[in-house]
Amino acid sequence: MAKVNLAFLNDLVQAITRTERRGRGKDQLTAQTLLMRPPAERLAAACDVLMGRIGEAARVAVAEQALAAYAELDAEKQHDFFALLRDRFGADPEPIRKAYAAYDADPSAANLASLFEAVEPRRQTLLRRLNMAPGATLKLVAMRADLLKAIAANPSLAPIDSDFAHLLGSWFNRGFLYLERIDWSTPAAILEKIIAYESVHQIADWDDLRRRLDQADRRCYAFFHPATGNEPLIFVEVALTRAIPDAIAPILTAPRVDAPDEADTAVFYSINNSLPGLKGVSFGNLLIKQVVAVLQAELPQIKTFVTLSPAPGFAAWLSGETDSRAVALRTELEKGGWQNDPAEVERLRPEVEAAAARYFTEARSRKGAPYDPVARFHLGNGAAAWRVNWPADLAPGAVKRGHGLMINYLYDPVAIETQHEAFMRDGTIATGAPLASVLAR
Repeated sequence: MAKVNLAFLNDLVQAITRTERRGRGKDQLTAQTLLMRPPAERLAAACDVLMGRIGEAARVAVAEQALAAYAELDAEKQHDFFALLRDRFGADPEPIRKAYAAYDADPSAANLASLFEAVEPRRQTLLRRLNMAPGATLKLVAMRADLLKAIAANPSLAPIDSDFAHLLGSWFNRGFLYLERIDWSTPAAILEKIIAYESVHQIADWDDLRRRLDQADRRCYAFFHPATGNEPLIFVEVALTRAIPDAIAPILTAPRVDAPDEADTAVFYSINNSLPGLKGVSFGNLLIKQVVAVLQAELPQIKTFVTLSPAPGFAAWLSGETDSRAVALRTELEKGGWQNDPAEVERLRPEVEAAAARYFTEARSRKGAPYDPVARFHLGNGAAAWRVNWPADLAPGAVKRGHGLMINYLYDPVAIETQHEAFMRDGTIATGAPLASVLAR
């Protein structure tokens, strides 16, 4: 981006603040003239103004104009803006050297505070000031979603995401979140978002949604944040069942019931993070634990808390295995036909279960974490890998990604913390008796 004209910066802040104070008139025309500049130029100018010495009211107005300008950028100009954040609003090496030298000579609390201030990139301050605009938090979350796409094309932008992640992790910590039950009386605007954001098991229509919210044997809960209004950050759909289910279709297609009196199990069958810009900001652990507590209080007869989770990485993992058993199994599964042939399913079941057990307990990513992303989530939350289920989901996407495999993760309130600590400390994967029996074959 070209260097911004300082006169334009002064005009920008003066015109905007005068317009804010006086309303329509000559100054309004001046502001409109300035705001006809290309959005990339207005955005760069506004960022420089925000980092200058201006009053709080002016800062709010300029932040609003900056975000409005950003909203007009296409993907190419967004990339240019992120490059600007990287290059112009990073940390200044010279103050860092001086601050470190002072701390090295005298490691006092005051010098440490000065060092912290020096090493923080200036773009963190800029993002905080952008967040002063009305509705800015949700817009910055959306901006981070754009950034993640830009990083995929240009990894040199990755340092900027560290700043976004740091700030969003603070802004969206547990103290600000509140849990709401979603039911048929929830405002339609939120219900529409539940339909739109459901990515695990798509909601076909309003009747399908109503079934999933049924008071008798279904529950849905979501986390919200005061700064994001009616945007659910993450939500979980729960089925109240008798015993632990081994397939998803009976849950999705079950007829309505009058009461869940015989239910003894709560099944978390769909968990959805709604906003891509909050990737990496963990809500799931908090959500599941709080929902377990709510259900225990409301329905004391519920004693078992499990998931019915997909295995989205199983097919990719199996395709990379080179031992003869894995190659033979992959060939059989990819050939197809088993989906509609019970005898073929029974023939393949022992091999699929053996491979699945190895996948969930042994397969690792390059970083040493469990290969399966859903496994990483639940095991990291303190769940136990309980039982593999096959075939459990015959939807085309589930067959393509996981050969129809699903797994139950058990959330035992008594063991959650111990299992979480063992997994985080040593990578220990807690396994239930059904999965352990498969491993012992």
